[in-house]
Amino acid sequence: MSTQPRTLFDKIWDAHVVNAKDDGSALIYIDRHIVHEVTSPQAFEGLRNAGRGVRRTDCTLATCDHNVPTDDRSQATSVSTFIKEFESRTQVMTLEENVKIFGLTYFGLKDKRQGIVHVMAAEQGFTLPGSTVCCGDSHTSTHGAFGAYAFGVGTSEVEHILATQTLPQQKSKNMKVKVNGTLAPGVTSKDVILHIIGTIGTSGGNGHVIEFCGKVFEDMSMENRMSVCNMSIEAGARAGLVAPDEKTFEYLIGKPLAPKGEERNRAIEWWKSLKTDEGAHFDKSVEIDGSDIGPTVSWGTSPQDVVPITGNVPDPAQMTDEAAKKSAIRALEYMGLEPNTPMEQIKIDKVFIGSCTNSRIEDLRLAASIIGPGQRVAEGVYAMVVPGSGLVKLQAEEEGLDRIFKDAGFDWREAGCSMCLGMNPDQLKPGERCASTSNRNFEGRQGPGGRTHLMSPAMAAAAAIHGRFTDVRKIQTTARLHEPKLVPKMEPTDKDQTSESHPVDDAPAQSAGAPTQAVGKPAGLPKFEVWKGIAAVVEARYVSLHSVNSIS
Repeated sequence: MSTQPRTLFDKIWDAHVVNAKDDGSALIYIDRHIVHEVTSPQAFEGLRNAGRGVRRTDCTLATCDHNVPTDDRSQATSVSTFIKEFESRTQVMTLEENVKIFGLTYFGLKDKRQGIVHVMAAEQGFTLPGSTVCCGDSHTSTHGAFGAYAFGVGTSEVEHILATQTLPQQKSKNMKVKVNGTLAPGVTSKDVILHIIGTIGTSGGNGHVIEFCGKVFEDMSMENRMSVCNMSIEAGARAGLVAPDEKTFEYLIGKPLAPKGEERNRAIEWWKSLKTDEGAHFDKSVEIDGSDIGPTVSWGTSPQDVVPITGNVPDPAQMTDEAAKKSAIRALEYMGLEPNTPMEQIKIDKVFIGSCTNSRIEDLRLAASIIGPGQRVAEGVYAMVVPGSGLVKLQAEEEGLDRIFKDAGFDWREAGCSMCLGMNPDQLKPGERCASTSNRNFEGRQGPGGRTHLMSPAMAAAAAIHGRFTDVRKIQTTARLHEPKLVPKMEPTDKDQTSESHPVDDAPAQSAGAPTQAVGKPAGLPKFEVWKGIAAVVEARYVSLHSVNSIS
């Protein structure tokens, strides 16, 4: 291990190397693996064909989210009858079968803990500072908000992790994005990450892991940090992370799968060391003044196509770069926009508040606070709110947020990925324009021919009420500010004892359609030690499942 100053990413990487090679690649240990219905079927089939089991069932957590309808489920009796679309139904039913066969913990549709993987795992305390986290989904970077190295993997890599709890990786470079100062009223974490992507471009982070630092990120809540890290992928990065601090430790108190008692105390001592050393080298650095950031909206078909809400649709004729000009012309044609149109004059058809970027309780509180007394969704606009998990939905209903939305004409839905990606019934029709709190505005992302504009929950709520993009700062002075009833913070009790169990040892492996029971015992990374040589090292250019003869 190097004695030179190290970045946060360096420290996490070094702690997880099982075997390193001279070319910079390494076999690294994976602490946490989250599984969903879309990228897991072939992986489980590979295990089945090879006669292998899941190496660490206690470090694997599954749910369904991408394909599930967000219609009311109160009368649903089974996946086979509730999900109408054949491929979606097949994938969810296949996952339910696989979790039973391989003995995995599963939060199904009838479980209040079911939800989007990157919302569910975080709120359960499954993600911990300093850990490595993988999921067959690109926005796994969300978990970097905890000071974890979290990244998405493909189906073959899902199989490799299930079988060995390791993954061969080439180490990424280090990049620092520092945002100084403070944010003005009406400016949110979503505006910050959209501004960053607009500044560095969607290739700005290529080959790097971004560490977000500076006062703006220090001031952010954990949920706001999750929104930022979520979209580090749209900046081209392998992952994004924020150093853990007291807010991180506070957030994890009382979470079912987080360490408790003396184990938590030991964990915090180690977590406090997870910060970049003074003088550590970054291969790339960017500094931004927080006061330069305003409410931000996308106009094109790439997350880098953004302008302040006070700006205009760009004019390709004014662009000197030919590639950028051609891209802008195509984007404007697809989006049905004219150059130089003021953003606040653009009318919308639909509003989507949800996704793994912005579907947590703070996002819903913010959106609800924009709705004034007696205000309604604009005529001709359909607006939907999709909580990120069943637990978020329950808390929002306990605080009365659902009533605020429903009284204003918003559709209050069940948990799921919903309209973020058009893999379920929640989709745009061709030509429909949507104000969306999701993370991608590619052509057809929310449905064939759909036109997506990315923005914050506050901006999306304002657009729903006014029927067009609206600078939220103009209405915040008159908006009703709600004071939601907070769920009491779960403090440690005398019963909190050190546990040497693993994260999901005590969570039941579920049968299809059955509600799961609460995880009762504390868990976490036992003793927070770095284990060397736990996985078998295969001396090959790439570690292949076909090279592993047995999994102990």
